[in-house]
Amino acid sequence: MKKTFEFEYRFENQDWKQKILYWADRKFPFFALCSGNDYSYLHEPFGEFLFLGHQELDEKSIWEGGFLRAGIIGYDFKNQIEKLESRNPAILELPDLCFFKADWLLNIQSQGFSTSAPFPEDWLKEIESISFPENPNIRCKVFPQISRDEYIHHIQNIQQEILEGNTYEANFCQAYFGEFQNWDPIAAYLKLNQLSPMPFASLFKAEAKWLVSASPERFIKKTGKKLIAQPIKGTISRGNSPECEISNREKLSSSEKERAENLMITDLMRNDLARVSETGSVEVEELFGIYPLPRVFQMISTVSSMLREGVSLEEIIQATFPMGSMTGAPKIITMKILDREENFKRAWFSGAFGWIDEEGNFDFSVVIRSIIADLEAKKLYFGVGSAITIDASPEQEYEECALKAQAIIELLLGK
Repeated sequence: MKKTFEFEYRFENQDWKQKILYWADRKFPFFALCSGNDYSYLHEPFGEFLFLGHQELDEKSIWEGGFLRAGIIGYDFKNQIEKLESRNPAILELPDLCFFKADWLLNIQSQGFSTSAPFPEDWLKEIESISFPENPNIRCKVFPQISRDEYIHHIQNIQQEILEGNTYEANFCQAYFGEFQNWDPIAAYLKLNQLSPMPFASLFKAEAKWLVSASPERFIKKTGKKLIAQPIKGTISRGNSPECEISNREKLSSSEKERAENLMITDLMRNDLARVSETGSVEVEELFGIYPLPRVFQMISTVSSMLREGVSLEEIIQATFPMGSMTGAPKIITMKILDREENFKRAWFSGAFGWIDEEGNFDFSVVIRSIIADLEAKKLYFGVGSAITIDASPEQEYEECALKAQAIIELLLGK
């Protein structure tokens, strides 16, 4: 993002970040917070930004732009790109595209923020004086939408599809659902970011609908002509001792199964990027990189390319969405299989969240390790999945999903 942030504002109180989020909630029907949590990440994690706005955008404005906007591309937008459908019931009714025009962009720093235009003095006073709940409710009982036995049955169905040659790898997902009377998404985000700080953390508000995200994964980033995709495939627990950490890291790094899963999705992303890139410009900058996150090691590969002249933002998304790590390969037939085997409409889960600037640069995460809530419907859900290959153990895949869901379940159950 090429904005110049000339105007700086500092706060003496330590809880100003909490104050500014509650202030933004009262002042704006739409806002989006991004945080990279100071991660060391190839091509950098999310920047520390807060987008504020009043106006939701129609689809034409999202793609044509010329102004700063932020929002979500739901997984089921796939149906507008390919001849696909989503036949499963929706836990929450959510739009496939939900973006707003950012009237203000704040660059968040340790002691305050900076902007490209003078910030109104009365707004600063409002932030200083804002009160927020001392004991916000972030607890909510959640229930898995399928049992362990049902999960194993679906994995076996997918492995039969692999034996028949219909797919090589499929990212099967399950959902957890909860209902509440009162639930505080801002407090939930702050707590989740404390429990599990991630390189693509985010908090998104679209009136009553919220995304609380601790995503570890980038979908796609554009800077000038350069495109970057960073698929994750391969997960193992960090362990509970230094010796265990060293052993688990090596185990993940040398796992033929995890490397095969990662390579399939890396190749898929190479092919996706090639559809919109200059001939010969697609390259794998890093293959099978092992990254330490709060509770797990992840295997992450980085694919980059140079965008072909005249390709639009919409064409880039159509060529690459959804992220291959959340579908499998080959992409289209695998998405059909997943729609048959899964029992919920993914909606925002496994879609993409991010921003697009005035010049068409953008950065999007994959919506995983994330809670999606509707404060009017008084419901929330989150999804979790893993890659299924022919040699995958259904029982081990179930345990991997439990590991990925751990931080969110701890948050919601108040453990």
